[in-house]
Amino acid sequence: MDIGTPPSNREELIMFGYAGKTLRVDISDGKVSTEPLSDRLIRDYIGGRGFAARILYDELKPGISPLGPDNKIVVASGPLAGLFLPAGGKLTFASKSPATNSYGDSNVGGHLAAEIKYAGYDVIIIEGVSSKPVYLYINNDKVEIRNAHKYWGKGTITSEDIIKNDLGREFEIAVIGPAGENKVKFACISHDFGRQAGRTGIGAVMGSKNLKAIAVKGSKSLKPADPDKLLSIGKKAFADCIKHPAWKIWLEQGTAGVTVWSNEQGSFPTRNFQSGYFEDYKKISGEVMVKETIVNNKACFGCPMACGKYARTNKNGKDYYVEGPEYETSAMIGGDCAIGNIRDLTYANYICDELGIDTISGGSVAAFAMECYEKGILTKQDTGGVELKFGDIKAFEHIMNLICRREGLGNILAEGVKTASEKIGKGSEKFAMQVKGLEISGYESRKAPAMLLSYMTCDIGAHHNRAWAIIHDIQAGRDVIAGKSKKVIELQHIRPLFDMLGCCRLQWVELELSLDYYPQLMNAAIGKNYTMDELLKASERVWNLTRLFLIREYEKTFGRHFDYPPTRVYENGVISGPTAGSKIKKEDIERLLDEYYQRRGWDKNGRPTPEKLKELGL
Repeated sequence: MDIGTPPSNREELIMFGYAGKTLRVDISDGKVSTEPLSDRLIRDYIGGRGFAARILYDELKPGISPLGPDNKIVVASGPLAGLFLPAGGKLTFASKSPATNSYGDSNVGGHLAAEIKYAGYDVIIIEGVSSKPVYLYINNDKVEIRNAHKYWGKGTITSEDIIKNDLGREFEIAVIGPAGENKVKFACISHDFGRQAGRTGIGAVMGSKNLKAIAVKGSKSLKPADPDKLLSIGKKAFADCIKHPAWKIWLEQGTAGVTVWSNEQGSFPTRNFQSGYFEDYKKISGEVMVKETIVNNKACFGCPMACGKYARTNKNGKDYYVEGPEYETSAMIGGDCAIGNIRDLTYANYICDELGIDTISGGSVAAFAMECYEKGILTKQDTGGVELKFGDIKAFEHIMNLICRREGLGNILAEGVKTASEKIGKGSEKFAMQVKGLEISGYESRKAPAMLLSYMTCDIGAHHNRAWAIIHDIQAGRDVIAGKSKKVIELQHIRPLFDMLGCCRLQWVELELSLDYYPQLMNAAIGKNYTMDELLKASERVWNLTRLFLIREYEKTFGRHFDYPPTRVYENGVISGPTAGSKIKKEDIERLLDEYYQRRGWDKNGRPTPEKLKELGL
């Protein structure tokens, strides 16, 4: 249907930097409408992840099923997305997570965030369930729910190519694969042939709604409050990125360049986190990737780093093309599953991408199954006759296909390691590497208390993107406990702020782009006078709001045990590498949490106090 309407005066007042509108689509009955962004939403929640958290908290009833008809998907950009500045191409997908049964989000790069804003929207809210496979078609004011039968059952890479051929290559696509269609609880959403909203299982939520894809084309303009100032600051920021000594390294290897460093620190998860050091790490390094598999560099919207690496590998006489492997894929499939060959690792990356499986959780689940097989907890009778050995690419492919089809053992593993270990039992719960139901991402942390604390307290479950604190551990002392929470909380406010603004954090993390740029860029874009402290306060507000979401969902059972790490962390030492023998004491875990809760203004059970909520306007 065509929903074009002239903007009201109120919409004009808040148009600077934002598109100014929310698009709401009910795919049950085809109803489409738009709503202006509220002043309060902009003021207190900025954009992206902030918008998503507030909308979901307000609109979802406690206790609904993540894969039921009452769940919603929020797609939200930020005020800096689509503008002239470094890497303004980040987009948030959020929903009640099937992995954690609480608030979940995942951000994706590429070009979709900008395209959605150019189509005239900051937020898309998708409600209901379609009775048949559909996709959402957005071409500026023309919004339609179209039949997706032609694409259903096909992989993400294949589907995106077909949809672009059908609609036009200028359309930007978000799409799920068979894993999402079959509601695998760590299914991802794919975009731009290799970018993923990978974590928390939002792809399964799309699948539960029979929503195969979102296709967007926009041709509208964004209106910055001060275009000249924005242009001037943006140019300086780009120049600072490009002159940094690490820029050329990132341009060459991307995140795969972290592989060697992580192993040398003893932080590379290996064989289901039994170790932090993979003996074949040099065979899957960024340097080897450059020599053997990379075809070209690939960048997200407005990015000077081009950390994406488009690669080719050959399997059984056939060429496969995929973006990657990124560091997290190298860690969780390369190290954690012990796949020590760059071409096999690239093929494994292709398998996951085409099926629509998050490589972090997918690698963790496969490694968990391999350890269960290694310990005799699983046998050939359970696996369909296949030996699930570490380092075997055929075993990895077999597991992924079982999971995607939810066939046999795959139906259990498709639930994620927490639920799978509870069903398999026999002590496997002790090495199910997860927190709150989300698999731990690619850093072994028994010799890194700040990094471990960041996993324990991450609002969506164990994910590194909220607080990559391992550098602080190295700088402050890897055995030091006291004071680590201060840095973790600082990072938990800074790093998620980028998801609210709609831009990538890597320019700040890896190219040391000054944080001072971001309030300047935002103020030039939207015509306000935010300080960095005010932006960080908004980020803290969102952090506490997502904590409230978790508490609301688990009101009867909630407590500090929700923030405990896997048993392996304090019962078993690292078996090899620079951190061999390391483990953290249970009492030190309690010390970390006590200090963290106190600094956050939460009680001893991890609940925000009334005083803290009042301070944040919650």
